[in-house]
Amino acid sequence: MHSHFPGPASSDPPPTLCTRRGRKLPKRRRTNSLSTPMLQGGHRLSKLWRSPITPLFNLCHRLLINFKFSSLSQAKGLDSLDEECEEFLPWLERKAGVEISSVLSIGKSAYGRSLFASEIIRTGDCISKVPYSVQITPDNLLPKIKALLSNKVGTVAKLAIILLVEQKMGQDSEWASYISCLPQHGEIHSTIFWSEYELDMIRQSSVYQETINQKSKIEEDFAAVVPVLEQFPEIFESITLKDFMRAYFLVTSRAWESTKGLSLIPFTDFMNHDGVSDSIVLFDEDKKLSEVLINYGNFPNATLPLDFGFTLPYNIHDQVQIHFNIPYHDCLREMKLELLQQHSTPKLKDAINCSEDTFLIKEVRSPRGKGKGLPQSLRAFARVLCCTAPEELSDLAMEAAQMDGRLARQPLKDSRRELLAHEMLLSHITHLMQKYDVAIKSLAPANFPSMSKKFALRRQMAHDLLTGELRVLNSASAWLNNYCAALRATIHCQSQ
Repeated sequence: MHSHFPGPASSDPPPTLCTRRGRKLPKRRRTNSLSTPMLQGGHRLSKLWRSPITPLFNLCHRLLINFKFSSLSQAKGLDSLDEECEEFLPWLERKAGVEISSVLSIGKSAYGRSLFASEIIRTGDCISKVPYSVQITPDNLLPKIKALLSNKVGTVAKLAIILLVEQKMGQDSEWASYISCLPQHGEIHSTIFWSEYELDMIRQSSVYQETINQKSKIEEDFAAVVPVLEQFPEIFESITLKDFMRAYFLVTSRAWESTKGLSLIPFTDFMNHDGVSDSIVLFDEDKKLSEVLINYGNFPNATLPLDFGFTLPYNIHDQVQIHFNIPYHDCLREMKLELLQQHSTPKLKDAINCSEDTFLIKEVRSPRGKGKGLPQSLRAFARVLCCTAPEELSDLAMEAAQMDGRLARQPLKDSRRELLAHEMLLSHITHLMQKYDVAIKSLAPANFPSMSKKFALRRQMAHDLLTGELRVLNSASAWLNNYCAALRATIHCQSQ
């Protein structure tokens, strides 16, 4: 019924995804690890499926099945065995034609449906092999449906259609044991499923607008495939936008991209994310079971709730998107815009895109002036913004030409003008902090009597997101206060 990746010659072993120790990924701290040799170039799908109007994090991320094990007494362990998925691992063994370690089981934890190990998994152990033939790819799309889809229908939408087809088939589907384990509507907490009231809790964050954009993108994709789906009423008669949105999310939150393309890989779905520490196995001393976790990547809470449907209470990768505009009443506005355009550096890691008014701030680790501090592109924009004469702009352009071409990367020669630029940044960030503070205080009390379990979880996600971004802004404010204080001292000495 379905076609798969073409197999190798009969004399070759089948290609597999095997979780065993491999070469260490570049620029990572040294750990004992299990990795995936067949997918060394693979990437988790996050952000690759976003609409072009949401450029944040448009770079793909490396597939990380980079295991390090430890015993943590505070770990959240197994709540119960998952009877709904007890057939999954035996099914995977039969379909893959390989043996899966008997120490593994599927259960439910505080993280949701999870993979557990009853014994220590040592470096070099191969706990599973998943052949490419047991991965769901666009090749699994029914030929009669595929033939009618336009070239504008992307891979994510095609995989979503496959999930809808297999779900409609029920137990007659060859993927039934896998499909039945996927989360249902009420179990998904991505912000694309939040109500207007729930979304309003995070209006202050850039995630609010990204969610609106992503819902629009999914609606557009659904509109593009509906004419085809209507040709097969026996399969898609009752399919709604909500059903398509769920399938779409399952793909974007679970799919991996490798040299073979985009695919859903049964088994890896049950490895949840732990971004707080390097540990990827949490040991429960009472249940004698360890949850097998992987690191999806260094994602901030600005990514996790939309792409994966959860947040971390304290996410060391949190960041804030801020906007600056040159006022229309600025008589030098056109000159400043032209100068910024001439010296735009879209490849900079600390800039979100090549527009000159959107910047990304991460937590400033050292408020005393050591370390990276604020993004240089943001400080450069502020220096340009505070110029009041064409000669000042010409001087900045000449300085850039004499150095590496980047504009306003050195402190302004006029200390008072340098102070003004950074006080402007400080004022803007202080204003944002006040808005975040109001948003956090406006959240419903955590112990509100009539609060449903679903709303309580989403309220906590909103709290994690907002408090994390406020922490980043606080760190930027502290850095700016110290920098401005140093400038004031310098100016005072110069005036003596």
